[in-house]
Amino acid sequence: MAAALPYWRLSSFYLFYFALLGSTAPFLALYFDHLGFSAARIGELVAIPMLMRCVAPNIWGWLGDYTGRRLAIVRFGAVCTLLTFSLIFVSKTYAWLAMVMALHAFFWHAVLPQFEVITLAHLQGQTSRYSQIRLWGSIGFIITVVALGRLFEWLSLDIYPAALVLIMAGIVLSSLWVPNAQPVQGERLAGEGFLGQLRSPGVLAFYACVALMQMSHGPYYTFLTLHLERLGYSRGVIGMLWAVGVVAEVLMFMAMSKILARFSLRRVLLASFLLAALRWLLLGSLAEFLWVLLFAQVLHAATFGSFHAAAISFVQRSFGARQQGQGQALYAALAGTGGALGALYSGYSWNALGAAWTFSIASLAALAAAVIIATRMQEDRP
Repeated sequence: MAAALPYWRLSSFYLFYFALLGSTAPFLALYFDHLGFSAARIGELVAIPMLMRCVAPNIWGWLGDYTGRRLAIVRFGAVCTLLTFSLIFVSKTYAWLAMVMALHAFFWHAVLPQFEVITLAHLQGQTSRYSQIRLWGSIGFIITVVALGRLFEWLSLDIYPAALVLIMAGIVLSSLWVPNAQPVQGERLAGEGFLGQLRSPGVLAFYACVALMQMSHGPYYTFLTLHLERLGYSRGVIGMLWAVGVVAEVLMFMAMSKILARFSLRRVLLASFLLAALRWLLLGSLAEFLWVLLFAQVLHAATFGSFHAAAISFVQRSFGARQQGQGQALYAALAGTGGALGALYSGYSWNALGAAWTFSIASLAALAAAVIIATRMQEDRP
């Protein structure tokens, strides 16, 4: 089974997909700032793709489960993402950019939940290797964020849309290289519908915590680059600091199979939420100290790395084969809901309350998730 795993084909898709995230998460708000938009308008434009993430994955997830043609959906979504984002070259007005953000995100968010199901189907019997494949997404993020950080020091941010289009073309090409696979219907949960599985103990609490965790990331993904730039850090250094977080994430992914073999999903998630609460306090109040900033970025290993790996494992464990697409899609949708709320509130509070208070609200959201997971999720051993 291990020899048949299309490791590099799967890994190449994650590399390009998260290279795109590495070009948008740190720099999208910076680009909109470059175009002259206010903090509130930037928050709205960044929130639009996240709002699309609330709707699109559920539509595509249902379609994937109903038809079983997940790879076709991935390829179609990748092509349409490229075509619709290319409309950004037509105009830079707020209304036009809002439309471009909505259109391309509708198709972009079709892609990953379906691809996660395909990857896990290829990993039948060796699910612990998921993190070894997913870490290539983190590597793609690192390469992009460092390269673009340096590039934007030398050249104008006007080249930003062209850089994104090149990465999107890489997603399209890598999707054509991936072989298809279907999840195997197991005995567990085989006869129970999606809503019945959703009502299983701890599942709804988990999804509520997903939304809270992503809400807490709102100021980070929307304003961290602008925050650090105004504290005096150069764009090259900021790119390196983003990369530090993702290097920590990669190392965490490499260790996750051993961690999940030793600790329950509940404990891993609880630790992730508590460390997230600490991280946002540090970024909001002490980011002018480089050593504090470096430590806060290393905590990305928990706030994304261990959280995401444990969350994907929880979703796979909680739903049957015919509901995997909907389970992954709901995970993406609630993450999008939380992310959109985080981007919106941070956009409005950034100038009104300042960085420290904005990140403090994020810390409270992560702490609330920790309380929910501690009280509502049952302890389970892997």
